[in-house]
Amino acid sequence: MSCRSQLASWQALQTSANKMKEIHLKDLFANDSTRFEQFSTQIPGVLFDYSKQLIDNNVVTQLISLAQECDIATWRDKMFSGEKINITEDRAVLHTALRNRNESSLVVDNENVSSVVNAELQKIKLFVNKVRSGQWLGYTGKAVKDVVSIGVGGSNLGPQMATEALKSYADDTLKVHYVSNVDGVQIASVLKEIDPETTLFVISSKTFTTSETMTNAKTAVAWFLESANDKQAIAKHFVAVSTNLEKTAAFGIADENVFTMWDWVGGRFSLWSAIGLPIALYLGFEAFEAVLDGAFEVDEHFKTAEFQENIPLLMALLSVWNTSFLGFDSQAILPYDQALHMLPAYLQQGEMESNGKHVNFAGNTVPYTTVPIIWGMTGINGQHAFYQCLHQGNVVVPADFIASIKPQINVGEHHDILLSNFFAQTEAMMMGVDAQQVRADLTAKGKTEAEITQLLNHKIHQGNRPTTSMLLDTVDAKTVGRLIALYEHKIFCQGIILAICSFDQWGVELGKGLASKIEAELLDDSVTHPHDSSTNGLMSYYKQRRAQ
Repeated sequence: MSCRSQLASWQALQTSANKMKEIHLKDLFANDSTRFEQFSTQIPGVLFDYSKQLIDNNVVTQLISLAQECDIATWRDKMFSGEKINITEDRAVLHTALRNRNESSLVVDNENVSSVVNAELQKIKLFVNKVRSGQWLGYTGKAVKDVVSIGVGGSNLGPQMATEALKSYADDTLKVHYVSNVDGVQIASVLKEIDPETTLFVISSKTFTTSETMTNAKTAVAWFLESANDKQAIAKHFVAVSTNLEKTAAFGIADENVFTMWDWVGGRFSLWSAIGLPIALYLGFEAFEAVLDGAFEVDEHFKTAEFQENIPLLMALLSVWNTSFLGFDSQAILPYDQALHMLPAYLQQGEMESNGKHVNFAGNTVPYTTVPIIWGMTGINGQHAFYQCLHQGNVVVPADFIASIKPQINVGEHHDILLSNFFAQTEAMMMGVDAQQVRADLTAKGKTEAEITQLLNHKIHQGNRPTTSMLLDTVDAKTVGRLIALYEHKIFCQGIILAICSFDQWGVELGKGLASKIEAELLDDSVTHPHDSSTNGLMSYYKQRRAQ
């Protein structure tokens, strides 16, 4: 396969990028009063405005041509039909099948995927209803009050992000807690808050061998048995999401309390599966179904919308434009909605773990930057933290601004004040403040010429900082599903456009392997090990100080 940079559309975009670097966004708006209408689109519940990106009609046309030359439509159809587009692991990529709400048949490797997914959903529904209704009883005959979800990475971030986003809709039936860090401080703090007689643990690990997850799970069992003093009681307080029935049985979990995973679901795309069990337990199965419904709506949009109106594709094209052509190597996710405070961390994993690669489908090194560094936090807090750099720093950071029209909880004027900041920040990043405006402002404030000269350059804002705005009707279960699915399909499209494998994570595996080896070395008395001098020195210092 030839490199993407050899495509005619890619080369045309390189030429356009050089031209656009000499143009200011405020001039694009001044010269075209219809810019918002041209560069915004909608789906139910979501307005997507990309008019403040550094683009014009010519660039958009070239970006669409790039998508066409990369055969996005064919790759999209391959994914939805179950072809093994995860080429390095020879697997299908079928997280979309987990939310296929029309239940159409999908056969992969002689198995009707739709049937097995629906069967698992029914199992989840029955279990959730039993726990939430108080029918599931612990070893002393008491109902469950607390759920502790133990997982890491995709087994943790998705469910935690969703439950945080939707906790305003939760009742008092259950409390949910999350443990992901192998640092013992986290699990110790959770165990202090709960009662072993009324706690249900959900252990999520596809292989049931993930080091961090199993370390925390073993600590939870040891804590539990201090009270129960009966290994048979484990089956009443521990369930699993896994494919390894041998390991789960050895742990003490009954087979009927193991919820399955499939190898065609990657961890960072798995909250739609039984990995989302904490969401359903916390909010009720109907709310979990609403999350699936929202995602399915976006799946249908992605499959059927014309490229010019296809929001996930536009998101991907803009990211590639900013990163690979304009040279902006990071992107901020800035939700102006407290409910979405975990969204930046969730998307950070989704995009960087998927597309943080340096070789193409053929294994050849690519000459362009692939994924940007994804980071961010809630917008208001960010304004008082890092927005100074976004406005006046000598780096340009494109940003996604996300807000809702209707707040989850309406408190006086709070939401209008919040949204006034949302609108103001994107305008300020686009427009900036030039020397003439600064001079006029300082003059009006009675500053002398000497004072103006001293302050002038410090108060100039160059503007021309690209942003995208997403306005959601409200943050409810269906909206959360829509939002996540939009970004999932964006990640998929990025991977195809960049010709990289989005669905493996060999970099994650490398670190796991090395950590496992070093863990054993930390337990022996040898002073040196076959590592570089820095690693040996650090390990030796740690062991010596630890022994003291």
